[in-house]
Parts: sequence; C-alpha cells; structure tokens
Amino acid sequence: MGDDGRAAAGERERLAAIGERLRGMRDALGVGVAEMARCTGTTGEEYEEHEAGRRDFSFTFLYKAAERFGIDLTELLTGESPHLTAYAVVRRGEGLPIRRRAGFSYLGLAHRFRGRTAEPFVVTAPGAAGGPEAEIPLSRHEGQEFDYVLEGRLRFRLEGHEEVLGPGDSVYYDSGRGHGMCALDGDCTFLAVVMEKREDRSDA
Repeated sequence: MGDDGRAAAGERERLAAIGERLRGMRDALGVGVAEMARCTGTTGEEYEEHEAGRRDFSFTFLYKAAERFGIDLTELLTGESPHLTAYAVVRRGEGLPIRRRAGFSYLGLAHRFRGRTAEPFVVTAPGAAGGPEAEIPLSRHEGQEFDYVLEGRLRFRLEGHEEVLGPGDSVYYDSGRGHGMCALDGDCTFLAVVMEKREDRSDA
C-alpha cells in the first residue's frame, strides 16, 4: 500500500473511532439521534453518517457534540481525558490535529490541559472553492472567538459584515453569530482562540 493508501486508511480509521465514541456517549446518556442532530446543526441522516464514520467532522460539529455530552473535546477526539492542571507545554508540531471538510486543518494547542475555558488552535485555511469572490459558508457555536493572522491573507465574514485580514491583523467576535472565512492568495495560517459562553454579570 502506498503513502496515499495508508493515509486514506488512517483517515477512515480516525472517522470510525470518533463515530464510535459519539455513539457510545449518546447511548450512555440516553440522548436520541434527533436531539444530537439539532445540537450539532445537522439532519438526522447526516448525524447517523457521522456516527457510522462515513462523513468527516467539522470543528463546529465536534465542539457542539462535546459540549452536549459534557466532556472535553480531547476525549471525543482521542478517547483520553486531559490530566494537566497547572500548565501544559505543546512543542512545535505536537498539537492535536483536527482535520475538517472544506480543507481546513486545526492544530489544538491546549488538549493536555484539563478544565480549560478556551480552545486555542493554529488553523490553516484554504482558498474558497469557487474563487476569492465565492460565497463563504457560515457556522455558529456559542461563545466568543479571537483570530490572529500569522501568514497569508484571510477573508472573514460575520453575517452581513466582511473584512480582509493580513499578517498581524486580528478579529474578536461573537461566535454565536454566523461566521466564516477563507484564504486569499493561497493558504492562510492564523491563531484561533475559541472561548466558552460567559454569563452576563451585573455590577451589583
């Protein structure tokens, strides 16, 4: 088997393992397919394809599923719970890889830290399939997000607003609103920090 064949087989095994953990958690908690489909923004058929390992996972899907199950994202991805609580070092290239459809790749930088309140990633974004002026698909997840461009240019959209960001530019936004991005001029690499929803507090 060549390198491409081994990579494809490894990808199928990865999808199947995550799907098995999804099904196991759903069964253990007594959550129906319809409820999980609503939580993850998919149809019942699409959700069942995820559990069967026949469909790749977006970051938003994984984040929402882990949130519904009340488990760490790392546990859903790897089957292991993070255990560090004081600090966690991730050396260059040692982050937790999360591939997603549409060509995006995420490298998790805090997967070893237990009870974290933010998810930092180095993200590589591809150009839009339909060219630089193509429509950008939007996603939503509760909380807030901060994106800081490291290399390349990023076309960012938040509902009716759009910006082009270059190296050193950043954007902080309510990720519960429809948002999406794509690279311009080739791939773009940026730091993304996804934060939990914070309850409003009065100054009483």
